[in-house]
Amino acid sequence: MLQVNLLPGAINEIMVSVADSSYLTQSDCYGLMAAILDESITEEERRSVDRLLRFVVRGKVQMASQKSKY
Repeated sequence: MLQVNLLPGAINEIMVSVADSSYLTQSDCYGLMAAILDESITEEERRSVDRLLRFVVRGKVQMASQKSKY
């Protein structure tokens, strides 16, 4: 089975990065995946991940691959 480990402070770093740019990078996506699979994250971290995913669904945050080059 694949072992995925979340780096300490990764969720906060992703939140700051997205707040600055309104984009999720591929690395951010992998960090969110690790957070979702990590059963030991705090409730606050879980809410932050949920909030980021809702922003993506609502179009307030885009994936970096969808970022316009123009």
